[in-house]
Amino acid sequence: MNILTISKDGDALDLALRLQQEGHAVAFYIKEQDCAEVGEGFGLRKVTDWRGELAWVGTDGLIVFDQSGWGREQDELRQAGYSVVGGSEGGDQLEFDRKHAQDIFKQYGMQTVRSRHFTSADVAIEFVKANRGRWVVKQNGHIDKCFAFAGRTPDGRDVIDLLENYKAFNNSECTSIDLQERIIGVEIGVARYFNGQDWVGPIEMNLEHKNLFPGGHGPKTPEMGTVVWYDDNEANKLFNETLGKLRGYLQKIDFRGDIDINCIVNEHGAFPLEATPRFGYPALYAQSILNRSPWGEFLKAVADGTGQQLQWRKGYCLVVLVAAPPFPYSGVNSKYSPLGLKVYPKGELTPEELAHIHWSEIRRQDGEYVVAGNSGYVFCVTGFGKSAQTAFSQVYGLIEKLSLPRMFFRNDIGKKFMEHDRGLLKKWGYV
Repeated sequence: MNILTISKDGDALDLALRLQQEGHAVAFYIKEQDCAEVGEGFGLRKVTDWRGELAWVGTDGLIVFDQSGWGREQDELRQAGYSVVGGSEGGDQLEFDRKHAQDIFKQYGMQTVRSRHFTSADVAIEFVKANRGRWVVKQNGHIDKCFAFAGRTPDGRDVIDLLENYKAFNNSECTSIDLQERIIGVEIGVARYFNGQDWVGPIEMNLEHKNLFPGGHGPKTPEMGTVVWYDDNEANKLFNETLGKLRGYLQKIDFRGDIDINCIVNEHGAFPLEATPRFGYPALYAQSILNRSPWGEFLKAVADGTGQQLQWRKGYCLVVLVAAPPFPYSGVNSKYSPLGLKVYPKGELTPEELAHIHWSEIRRQDGEYVVAGNSGYVFCVTGFGKSAQTAFSQVYGLIEKLSLPRMFFRNDIGKKFMEHDRGLLKKWGYV
């Protein structure tokens, strides 16, 4: 099958390589010029004009979009008869407009937390002064995850302080600020594929680790690692309290792809925080390990609205990001760019070990793995096991076999789940 993969900055490299390994003819497009060398040297056919490849992919092939922001194009291509997976314009709106997403959650019967949207830091500051409490600060849309902050002081002083700082040093990005009431519980996501008409494959449960440092400390990042597992129980409590309620809405917007809702759960139920109506990173890498079915036939079925059954493995997958400066503050200081650094395996890696390494901003040159981007989001490593502890041991054992100058990673992905959160989730009926 001919498969055209359309990527914003190369996130879908790992997926494209796995599709190529399955025997498909893959064309790989990257929009951002700074990431143009990502994927070079792997044997992928890189293209610079994705629309020029439409005749090649044809209506019998598959078009994969790896990020939000392409929804309108996806809808137009489907109307023209192409098989397209990744999302839809209505899906983009769920991610880019948090107020709209919260309105949809409420309309379809979910519990929601108090939230407000602001177009300036000044108005947001005045709101917190008049509504003292713990607030979570976010940017609207899929923009800069480092902007996010979860307030800790009961009177909101820390949130006001942060907003004053953003106003002074980052005011141009304060035109779209969301404040959500902070509630206490366990943060957990629930995801599943949707084919335009119905759910496809198992329910995915995931726990993200957003903070930069172990123990949940430090600034927010796009993500440092995730615990993922599948569940085939249609009575899954979290799914039925949140994501499962959106079936009719997803039909309405002709959504075709992977959609996740991140929630806070506690003894009072599940509270959806935000939607990710696209492939999730690094959750997609965990899916590549959990899935037994080939990616090509599964994604084609999702795109075409057919009921392809996904064969999968029971157990836990841990995925850990290995990064380098300037991550998570990409582009802040170019003298610390990782561009051109090399990833060195310590000894010979087995095919099984290589399958658990998921390249992101990497190209191959003379048999070596070379960093091909400036963000510092270099690669991810996965571990799988029947228990979370087995997956934990495997993923960190493999990371120890890899070397990259100035590399860093969190060494506790999954520990809080194993030692604390799983007990609470079980008590409340969510696992």
